Amino acid sequence: MADIPLPILSLLALTPIFVVFLFLVFLRWPAKKAMPVAYGVTALMAVLVWETPIVQIGGASVHGVVTAINILFIVFGAILLLNTLKASGDIHAIRQGFIDISPDRRVQAIIIAWLFGSFIEGAAGFGTPAAIAAPLLVAIGFPAMAAVVVALIIQSTPVSFGAVGTPILVGVNTGLSDHPQVQALLSALNMSHDAYLHLIGATVALFHGIIGTFIPLILVALMTRFFGKNKSFREGLEIWKFALLAGLAFTVPYILLGRFLGPEFPSLLGSLVGLVIVVSVVKAGIFQPERPWNFPDEDDWEDEWKGEFHVDSHDAEKKIERNHILKAWSPYVIVALFLVLTRTVSSIKGLVTAPEVTIVWADIFGSGITTKSQPLYLPGFLFIVTVTFCYGIFRMNGDQIKASWKESAHTIVGAASALLFAVPMVQVFLNSQSATLDQMPLVLAEGVSALFGSLWPFIAPTIGALGAFIAGSNTISNMMFSLFQFGMAEKIGATPHIIVALQAVGGAAGNMICVHNVVAASATVGLLGKEGSVIRKTLIPMAWYALFAGALGLVFLEGLGLNLGTLVLLGIAGVITWLISQGARQNL
Repeated sequence: MADIPLPILSLLALTPIFVVFLFLVFLRWPAKKAMPVAYGVTALMAVLVWETPIVQIGGASVHGVVTAINILFIVFGAILLLNTLKASGDIHAIRQGFIDISPDRRVQAIIIAWLFGSFIEGAAGFGTPAAIAAPLLVAIGFPAMAAVVVALIIQSTPVSFGAVGTPILVGVNTGLSDHPQVQALLSALNMSHDAYLHLIGATVALFHGIIGTFIPLILVALMTRFFGKNKSFREGLEIWKFALLAGLAFTVPYILLGRFLGPEFPSLLGSLVGLVIVVSVVKAGIFQPERPWNFPDEDDWEDEWKGEFHVDSHDAEKKIERNHILKAWSPYVIVALFLVLTRTVSSIKGLVTAPEVTIVWADIFGSGITTKSQPLYLPGFLFIVTVTFCYGIFRMNGDQIKASWKESAHTIVGAASALLFAVPMVQVFLNSQSATLDQMPLVLAEGVSALFGSLWPFIAPTIGALGAFIAGSNTISNMMFSLFQFGMAEKIGATPHIIVALQAVGGAAGNMICVHNVVAASATVGLLGKEGSVIRKTLIPMAWYALFAGALGLVFLEGLGLNLGTLVLLGIAGVITWLISQGARQNL
């Protein structure tokens, strides 16, 4: 099939992605029905067009199943922790704690999703922030779909430095290391590989910092538009001062940490700095709305918004003592502590990732594909360990413990049917290379590059986002496309580290819409079957993020002037100015 023209091959490579969007997003099929079809189409494309060996498809499918089980383990742990708090009755103390900070749902969304979620991303990655933030938001009174959408929108800015910098230190590093083309540039620059990687990370932090400053504003505007009684952007934009402050409280230290300390720290420490600043600002009453905003009464919620996870709010208004609130929060403190320790302390990390506790299947079916699982390192294990502490902390009885496990098991079964096809479909797509053709994503990228030429910097983030949508991972997207992006930069005479940085930024933004994250986050709140509706909503901020990044890339490379980058940035500045003016008018 090597004689097929590149444009035709690129369209064929696009087929699996088109199928996902057709059935999941446009026809609104539930993921458990759409993803088996997508898997079948992808496998057929690999066999009939790419001539991928059957053993390779089998190996990729097995690797996908193992990866799906890892994801399900994480989701199950997150659900179990929340159901444990629900069964013990201590979920009401968490609800009260946030009401004490602020009764305004917009403020709560920014604190829980944007700041606490970014901290969890910095520590763990793996889609863990959405699995924690979404059910936590539901527990304090958010509609299930609003909670999932909010939790996914923040899966952007912190992602490039998630899991203590893994997308850069593993993703970009693996993609570029030991390649002659890269080594030649480093020799010409008289720069070490580590220094070049640090430069890429600092550039990623700068791009993300500029764009991410506006994420809290976009988040609350979309939340009030989709889930408010009046379906109004203005109600979200009303707190524009606070939203921008919350953005800057995270992104300023984030940029500085990326520049001076390296990829391990921007999300992990930047979010903590932001959390301290923002909570202090809220308690001081600075930039706080006069009228707290809330969702409509639950009886008025649209059916699409509702999930299966419910918290009885009959005693939610009862006064709860501060010590009880702190005790109720202790499981999340324990989880955060475990995540940081297992990711940053080398001796502890060595214990939970040792060969003795790692399950490996090498060269599956002779395909050359290897899969592995490290159960003790996965956040799901840490959730379950924390749950066992909860039994003592909250003095739970056998009936409460049984109820929490039963409800969690019921929820995870629904997610399994979707993920056990979604992830193998992705792995077949990624491992579709044959003796005559590169894997489908690279063929697709080659076809796109032929269309854009010198405007490649503008489209580079979209390629990164496409990679993350397909692979469910910024790290895998960077592994797959970093060298390709580097080569495109040299081909058009652009600065390679800027193009590679745009790849990483786009790869982070793609996490907002990737099927893995959407299914996992939806499962934690019992929203399965409505994944297409979630993606339609998160497509808006994802597209805005990629557009903004592409325009910044062109301006960084070409300067301000009469070019596409400047024109798009002026348009974005105009939209943001208009949005802020609408928020200011709402306050009048």
